[in-house]
Amino acid sequence: MLFKNYKTLFLKDLISIYDDKEIESFFFLILEKNHQLKRIDLALNPELELSESQLQEWNAILDQLKNQKPIQYILEETYFYGLPFYVDKNVLIPRPETEELVELIISKNLNFQQSNNLKILDIGTGSGCIAIAIAKNIPNASVFAIDVSQNALEIAKRNAQLNEVEVTFLQKNILEIDDLKQQFDIIVSNPPYVRNMEKAEINKNVLEYEPHLALFVEDNDALLFYRKISELAKKSLSPSGQLYFEINQYLGASTVELVQSFGFENIELKKDIYGNDRMISCDNVEN
Repeated sequence: MLFKNYKTLFLKDLISIYDDKEIESFFFLILEKNHQLKRIDLALNPELELSESQLQEWNAILDQLKNQKPIQYILEETYFYGLPFYVDKNVLIPRPETEELVELIISKNLNFQQSNNLKILDIGTGSGCIAIAIAKNIPNASVFAIDVSQNALEIAKRNAQLNEVEVTFLQKNILEIDDLKQQFDIIVSNPPYVRNMEKAEINKNVLEYEPHLALFVEDNDALLFYRKISELAKKSLSPSGQLYFEINQYLGASTVELVQSFGFENIELKKDIYGNDRMISCDNVEN
C-alpha cells in the first residue's frame, strides 16, 4: 500500500476521536520515528510504499491510538524544552506549562551561570525533565533530583545520559523525611496536585494511561506536598534561596497563603500560556 493511501485511511479511522490536525501530527511523528522520513520526503516521493510488515506495525499503532493511548507512550519519546526524552507508563508526559516553569527558573538565574556553587533540587522528578533541562541550560550548577518511584528514576537517569548532563538522582519519599541534609540555592517541584474531584475534567488518554501516583491527591488535603516541601525548603534553602512550584490552577490563592505562612517572601503567582494560575516563585528570607 502507498503511504499516501494509508494516510487517508489513518485519518478516516481516527477522525471521530481526534481533530484532523492532531491526526496529521500523529502520522508524521510515526513516519519520522519508524521510517526516518519527513513530510517533505513523502511529498517528493508520492509512490513510496509500505511493506507488509510495516503495514502491520502501523495498524498496531493505529489500534493503540483508537484506544487513546498517548502518542508519546506509543513512540516512547517526546520533547521538552527542545530536548529529547524517553517516556513510558512510569512517568508523566512533560507538559508545555512545565516548560514555562523551567524558563522562569533559567531566566531568573542567568547571572548564576558562571557560578560553580549553585545547587538545585528537583522534588518529584519523574522523567527528569525539569532537572535535566535546568542542568543543560545552567551547566555549572550542581543538580539533584528526588523521586519516590525507582522505575521513574531509571527513566530519569536514561534521559540524563541521552541529553549528556550530570544529575544526582535519589530515591526518597518526600513525605517521610524531616531533613534534606544539604543546603540548596533553588528548590523546584511539580508535585501531584490534581484533586480526585477533578477527575471528570481529565481526558481519557491521561486518566487511563498516565501514573496516578504522580497526578492525584486527596480532596481533603490537596496541598499536602506543597506544605511538606515548603517546610523542608525553609530549613534547607540558602539565605535568599528560591522556591518554585507548579500548582493546581484552582488553588493559586491557597498555595500563596501556604508559602507565606512559612515565611517566604517576594511571592509571585504566575499564569501559564492558557491563562491559568500555574506557577509560584518565592524567596527564602534569613531570620
